[in-house]
Amino acid sequence: MSNYNAPIRDMQFVMRELAGLDEVTQLPGNEEVSADLVDAILEEADKFASGVLAPLNWVGDQEGAKWSAGEVATAPGWKDAYKQFAESGWTALPCDPEYGGQGLPKLLATAVMEMWKSANMAFSLCPMLTSGAIEALMLRGTDEQKNMYLPKMVSGEWTGTMNLTEPQAGSDLAAVRTKAEPQGDGTYKIFGQKIFITYGEHDMTDNIIHLVLARLPDAPEGVKGISLFVVPKFLVGADGSLGARNDVHCVSIEHKLGIHASPTAVLAFGDNGGAIGTLVGEPNRGLEYMFIMMNEARFAVGMEGLALSERAYQHALQYAKDRVQGTDAGVRGGPKVNILHHADVRRLLMNMKSKTEAMRSLAYVVGAAFDKAHNHADEAVRAQSQAFVDLMIPVVKGWFTENSIDVTSDGVQVHGGMGFIEETGAAQHFRDARITTIYEGTTAIQANDLIGRKIARENGATVGAVVKMMRAVEAEVAAVEGESFAAIARSLKTGISAVEEAVAYILATYAKDVKGASVGSVPFLKLLGIVAGGWQMARSALVAKRLLDAGEGDASFNQTKIVTARFYADHVLSQASGLAYTVVNGAAGALELSEEQF
Repeated sequence: MSNYNAPIRDMQFVMRELAGLDEVTQLPGNEEVSADLVDAILEEADKFASGVLAPLNWVGDQEGAKWSAGEVATAPGWKDAYKQFAESGWTALPCDPEYGGQGLPKLLATAVMEMWKSANMAFSLCPMLTSGAIEALMLRGTDEQKNMYLPKMVSGEWTGTMNLTEPQAGSDLAAVRTKAEPQGDGTYKIFGQKIFITYGEHDMTDNIIHLVLARLPDAPEGVKGISLFVVPKFLVGADGSLGARNDVHCVSIEHKLGIHASPTAVLAFGDNGGAIGTLVGEPNRGLEYMFIMMNEARFAVGMEGLALSERAYQHALQYAKDRVQGTDAGVRGGPKVNILHHADVRRLLMNMKSKTEAMRSLAYVVGAAFDKAHNHADEAVRAQSQAFVDLMIPVVKGWFTENSIDVTSDGVQVHGGMGFIEETGAAQHFRDARITTIYEGTTAIQANDLIGRKIARENGATVGAVVKMMRAVEAEVAAVEGESFAAIARSLKTGISAVEEAVAYILATYAKDVKGASVGSVPFLKLLGIVAGGWQMARSALVAKRLLDAGEGDASFNQTKIVTARFYADHVLSQASGLAYTVVNGAAGALELSEEQF
């Protein structure tokens, strides 16, 4: 089994040098947040992640959650770990102080979130869904709903869920059939079934607050006829006390490839007269409100891609240092060496390392943009930051998670045959990663959103602004002497041009041939992710060079940053042109066959 230790030094570097921590701490509402406070929180989070959550990761995978007669028992150690998690205040980190939260920046919450997910992804899913439910109620709930539910959700005493999917309605939410019947007293009775409900039933808290999509009797067809309801597991009295059990029950949990300790529930609403719920916001605007949760969740799932990559890298690196096999290439009769000496093992590890650092850099920059979008004093900066966040959410969710499948697979490969053996633990990271490209919207859904809503609808305005920022960094890198910087500049220049070529094709094609444009949507998402990652890696190399020239910081760490950026440029960013070619030319081969010819 592998240990986990948060890469705090790299986190601090990215937060300070790339994401602009100093600027974030000066935003309105963050006046009491200092660099020292941030460092202290990171240190404490690492202690909890490595000391409490990480040791349970293997136990959770092997034992899993257990369902019996409608009840779900979490894996051994889960209840106690969750109690410690809530009592330590981790559930309240980014939440509004009005309801007991700490009101800390999204940038800091992003780094801490990475730790939970690296240490124990299955555990992290429960607070993740609760956070999204809190956000939806904060923005669209009534005062009564906020006062009834938020204090105990923020404190971690209660958890939250998101109920969208039904057996006949996977990603097609227009097919939702769950019904909501008004009772005349402000409440509704909910009837229907929901599937794939993460932590829809568990034994860690006294109550679970379900946010449920359902249709009113007079609702129009399609997605415009969906409303959002709060349906607690136990009804809540006016004084906050728990009342009768609501008519929502877990009829089973799924048996899955990975995330075994996260109970994925099938929930039945209204089998015994109707589950009592209250409407969130206005009727028939439920999908719009649910997207509040989904955007939070999509960013968080992207963080799972980063976190699993980090965990797999740490695991593979330790194995490569410990595993002695063969001699150095070209050395006959030499001593046996660990496999870190072998060229392809180094390539695999550098691939894992560079992609992970690129993802972390981009994620934290997006996290800081969240903070600016919500708190900056200048309205124009808020709007620009929100546009950047909106553009990057599908990239974070889609590209990060696709990366995690490749990176965790590389981790298995570094282990060789032992990686295929469950006891080493490398396979768990690979299995856990596989769901991340599927739930909260598949990679194709993210990619279609990216080319449709985020590129075509606004005629490429935001991506054009991002390209302009990338070009400025390219010029800076090109001005630095040395072969490493010349290589980074060459690849970044070619990569940016590839993005421009692909965007131009999407803008010219989308309106007249949406299928043709959509064939290239996932390749485009990967292209934009790779180049955006290269942009951040180039920025990190520039910072490292400045620190080296000034004799500041850890020289070895800064040199490593430059080498890693060079590897990324040569091995990852170099793929950009091929992806652009596919975006522009790939439709014909994908669409020509008839159904009978498949």
